[in-house]
Amino acid sequence: MSIRILATSPLVGTALSGLGARFPELLLAPFRSPEWKAALPQAEALVGVLSDALTEAELDAAPRLRAIGTLSVGVNHLPLEACRSRGIAVVNTPGVLTDATADLALALLLALTRRVAEGEALLRSGAWTGWEPNQLLGSGLAGKGCGILGSGPIGRAFARRALVLGMAPLFWDRTGHGGEVDFGLGQAPRLALRELLSRSAVLSIHCPLTDQTRHLLDRQALGQLPAGAFILNTARGGILDEDATLDLLEEGRLGGVGLDVYEGEPRVDPRWLRAPRTVLLPHLGSATVETREAMARLLCDGLATALSASR
Repeated sequence: MSIRILATSPLVGTALSGLGARFPELLLAPFRSPEWKAALPQAEALVGVLSDALTEAELDAAPRLRAIGTLSVGVNHLPLEACRSRGIAVVNTPGVLTDATADLALALLLALTRRVAEGEALLRSGAWTGWEPNQLLGSGLAGKGCGILGSGPIGRAFARRALVLGMAPLFWDRTGHGGEVDFGLGQAPRLALRELLSRSAVLSIHCPLTDQTRHLLDRQALGQLPAGAFILNTARGGILDEDATLDLLEEGRLGGVGLDVYEGEPRVDPRWLRAPRTVLLPHLGSATVETREAMARLLCDGLATALSASR
């Protein structure tokens, strides 16, 4: 059997099976399993997820490969230059997960500032004895600055949500500073990183992981945040220096940290599991049925186009 499409995981909906019917044969095999490795030399298209970090050596082992599809916006886990030099098309899934990811960042923000996880734990423990005037006091958001790293679709969508909460959105992006960002409900200033950090009671990360942004928020940068600031990361682990963040959190300098992504995931630094004032999620940013189905359709349509074009 000639394996034309090699996928590491089933996708939500019917798009992958439809792609397999159009370009037979389709094989599902876990990433780097013996079955996956055995099929790699025959594969014309690969379907993977963001944790499937392909190497150049694996591209060398797949001489028939014409396209790679990743169920993610980010492509930092793929050897892009090697793909370009071999004429391998790379298909990702931007755009369709904008609202789902911005919604999850909002959920992290509200859970942190209103101490939702602590409140639920108190109730479930059976230790709650009734209402008290100073019980689990949280932090209000209206009138405070909301720093947003990244002015792409997700960053702008989160700005709209922050504005509705009464916050003042502020942007930093890789283009530099100056001017304003139109986020749909208004315009917000684009600032230099130092100024943005100093004005951010909330800092939400929505930029890609690149050489420029890796550990962008290091110990020095994080020290520029106001005391009691909240940090949210629904973008990529590696942008935030986790060691420095944990140190500041344990020292009481930060109000709280909400994470959906981690450097080196699925491995999570054990310090996070003990850290106070945190909400930790297992990379759920795009995890709605509607979004994952849309991502699968976009990915499979892109692969079909790439395979048809390279015949």
